[in-house]
Amino acid sequence: MFSSGFVLPDTARADVTVTFYSHEFGESFPHAFYTVKGKLDNGQIVDDAHGFTAINVSPAILWGSVKGIVKAPPANYIAKSDSQFSISISDAAYRKLMAKVAKWKAIPQKSYNLNKRNCVHFVEDAMALLGLKTNPKTKYRKKPTSFMKEIVALNPGLKK
Repeated sequence: MFSSGFVLPDTARADVTVTFYSHEFGESFPHAFYTVKGKLDNGQIVDDAHGFTAINVSPAILWGSVKGIVKAPPANYIAKSDSQFSISISDAAYRKLMAKVAKWKAIPQKSYNLNKRNCVHFVEDAMALLGLKTNPKTKYRKKPTSFMKEIVALNPGLKK
């Protein structure tokens, strides 16, 4: 597991950690997702996960857009996933992240597209919102673990 050692600046510091996970290949989806855990300054406990995937994973995803969904992967799927790195975020950053999740949930259907809007796009959007450097021209849109390794290379503060 990687840990950033830095907290993104904002008005107040929360004890909230976002951990990014990936699977390179397989039949289970989403391949890239993140968990959000901790306690906000108001005492609210946060323990959630968010990933973006096709509602029905079928060969149709190879030919164009299909219905998509933002959902929490099951706990056993998270446990079998590779955690890549974690960052601490403020209450304000947490609220912005949850607003971003709501926007993804509200995208008109057919919202999932393997080439234009997949699980890697979803986590990249969260990473950019949280201040991590990303590569908009990455060649790893369909390789979540390789994408995560690229993010670590682009952000020297993310360490093992």
